[in-house]
Amino acid sequence: MITADLLITNAHIITVDNKNTRAGSVAIKEGIIERIWPQKQPPGGEVDYSKEPTVIDLKGSTLIPGFIDTHNHLLMYSQFRKQANCSTPPNRTIQDLLDRISDLAQETPDNEWVLGWGYDNTLLQEQRHPTRQELDAIVPDKPVFIRHTSVHFAVANSLALKLAGIDETTPEPKGGFFGRDAAGNLDGVLHELPALKPVQNVIPLPTEDELASLIGEAAHDYLAQGITTSTDAGVGLDLGLTEFNAQLKAVKQGLNPIRMRFMVLHHLLNKDGYFKDYTAEQLDTYIQHETNHKARLDSAKFFQDGSIQGLTGALRKPYYCEPELTGELLNDQQDFNRDVLALHNKGYRIATHGNGDRAIGSIIEAYEHAINESPRHNHRHRIEHVQTATMKDLDKIKELDIAASFFINHIYYWGDRHKRLFLGPERAAKMNRLADALSKDILYTLHSDCPITPISPLFSIWAAVNRMTREGDVLGEDQTVSVEEALRSMTIYGARLNFEDDVTGSIEIGKRADFAVLDADPTRIDPGKIKDIQVETTIVGGEIVYNQKERQLT
Repeated sequence: MITADLLITNAHIITVDNKNTRAGSVAIKEGIIERIWPQKQPPGGEVDYSKEPTVIDLKGSTLIPGFIDTHNHLLMYSQFRKQANCSTPPNRTIQDLLDRISDLAQETPDNEWVLGWGYDNTLLQEQRHPTRQELDAIVPDKPVFIRHTSVHFAVANSLALKLAGIDETTPEPKGGFFGRDAAGNLDGVLHELPALKPVQNVIPLPTEDELASLIGEAAHDYLAQGITTSTDAGVGLDLGLTEFNAQLKAVKQGLNPIRMRFMVLHHLLNKDGYFKDYTAEQLDTYIQHETNHKARLDSAKFFQDGSIQGLTGALRKPYYCEPELTGELLNDQQDFNRDVLALHNKGYRIATHGNGDRAIGSIIEAYEHAINESPRHNHRHRIEHVQTATMKDLDKIKELDIAASFFINHIYYWGDRHKRLFLGPERAAKMNRLADALSKDILYTLHSDCPITPISPLFSIWAAVNRMTREGDVLGEDQTVSVEEALRSMTIYGARLNFEDDVTGSIEIGKRADFAVLDADPTRIDPGKIKDIQVETTIVGGEIVYNQKERQLT
């Protein structure tokens, strides 16, 4: 007979264990799975009810391990939630976008910034970016800064550029450039992160407490999607150490109940960074101490190219729509090799953004250099997005035991344009080679890259299974995977990528009681409807942290 704090009964349980076992009820004690039964109710005499455990009757709903999103930007999303929504839809034209900015500007006090996010020039009717002149016409007296949905671009009005010290004579930043019109004058469009940085540097910073509060609000949206473990893939990207401290504070104060992992920007870790004297083990210990062991270090984060849809992903062959353009590597290979090796030697797992195949090859080269110079067992270095990896790239990824985190949502949101504009039909069909990665036994996961695309593991699973574009075409049918495989990629594979598959990622005795309750079984419904499944309840450590149905507890 066992004692339990929580019993979940009348459940349809997908354990995601090695045998894909199904079960009917589960007992939890002190946040850990104590017992699992195939029956819908624990057999008589196996539970000591004198201890009055809480009982949740799922009434046939589906219980799965909590989702693990291994690459998103929770803090960035928390800020964007408070800004003007410039995405398409609802905005169809530049005028629609300008109307939203104008409305927000009227509500914004004098001397404060007007901020927006989410526009996509390739989805707007005009097929271009808005310009500073258009922003000046509606908001001449307040600085305006609108970020592109990819976050690799932005547009600013004249006052914002002036405050940032950007004028016609400002040199182009390495790895980015300032857009210009046909006459050669600044048009306000900022291309790539180095070009955005001068403007971002003069936007007043929120306090750590304000950021922590915003993170807590945004975390609720993640919990509503069944996410129990999340990796913020750019801590320090925009606000440096302030971001890092706010993330820790949000977890420590209980504002964010999600189990967090942090990719810390390499500039905070290198010889000039705040944490320059920390090994990976020391920084991980510090994070755990400051968050009551609810958050951990994931990796040191680098970027090696931009985005395919922005024509800044570094490709081996030219863009389909720009025969002279192949994108640009953000780091010189020799410098990149050196910086990766330095952090590898301090015990850091490295995670590097790479969309284009040339960038992916460069990342592989840097990782191979580090591994050869200083062999390390089970390093699990990561490549992020992996959009256009070739079969040779995947062979090398497997050889070096590198992990891949695929931005699968690209197939739906940008697949049509990748096919017609950016990559052409042949390369677009081979984006996000999940089936090939699976055939080579590469450790891989799926991710949303929120706020680049909306946070929804079920949508990512749907995208992996169906590979359907926004216009309804199937892009690369041979790269689809089964529902069971896609589910594993957002549960147990995520746990393995996080070095935590012994404690989470599946419903097994001795593992954490981190669950999502769904209103349907994704493995037994029409695969085309997976994205429409609703998350009813989310449980972290045996505690209900989201409850759509206000499920009755007895």
